[in-house]
Amino acid sequence: MAPSSLLCAAASLWAKCIFSSTTSVARSTSFLPTSSICVKWLSTVVSAPPKRPLNAYMQYVLQQQPIMVRLHPEIRSVDVIRKIAQQWRTLSPAQKKPFEEASVKAREQFKVALQSYMAQLTPAQEAQQALDRKQKLAKRKAIRKKRELTSLGKPKRPRSPFNIYMSEHFEEARGATTQAKMKSLLQDWRNLFGHQKQVYTQLAEDDKIRYKNEIKSWEEHMVEIGREDLLREQTLSRKTRKTATKAKKKVVKRATGKAKMTKLKAKGSTTKTVTTSKKL
Repeated sequence: MAPSSLLCAAASLWAKCIFSSTTSVARSTSFLPTSSICVKWLSTVVSAPPKRPLNAYMQYVLQQQPIMVRLHPEIRSVDVIRKIAQQWRTLSPAQKKPFEEASVKAREQFKVALQSYMAQLTPAQEAQQALDRKQKLAKRKAIRKKRELTSLGKPKRPRSPFNIYMSEHFEEARGATTQAKMKSLLQDWRNLFGHQKQVYTQLAEDDKIRYKNEIKSWEEHMVEIGREDLLREQTLSRKTRKTATKAKKKVVKRATGKAKMTKLKAKGSTTKTVTTSKKL
């Protein structure tokens, strides 16, 4: 009995030791950061590019925004930024100097960080970065152009029959989200009879006529103010064809006139020769 009890006691003691050691290891590792250094070394994913530094004004905004919100909790965020902008304009050069120096220092740190980031990129990643920048610039350019056209009053494009139907029945459509409502409306539109869709088809045709008249007047106004670069491609091509036709007519007219003059000169010289021979 004694040896067996001793053996059992030894086994339980050994199990306790193992359990306590694993628990202590787990507790000690719980304080380590989630991303280990070894994981970073083994990872092939390039870190995100450094963010561009803020200028002196934006640094001042970040400093003053929580103070302004605490002093004026009742005003909107837009009004908070306006108040901070007014304060910035009233600051003296000496008061602005710390923010400007901080901005210069941040730009220097950004240059170093950017060089370090670009050094770790592969050729494929550099090409992808260039493509992303190109797409972002194109998107910004499209947004700016759209805003400019809206400010210049460019007419809205004509709507399709389904768009007219959707705008009329969107409020009572089934679904909690916009996507669900549009899906239910599309299903209802497909279930409509032909004579029911004909109403919206006619409205769409009327909208096309409205757009055609409005866009013609708008483009004529753009030509008057010297913004022919905003005309549609089909209008430009039509205008180019008209210009080419006019130029061709002028060339033909000049050639015809020259031919007539040559013919008249030749006729005059022949008449003069006949008259001279008669005298002789």
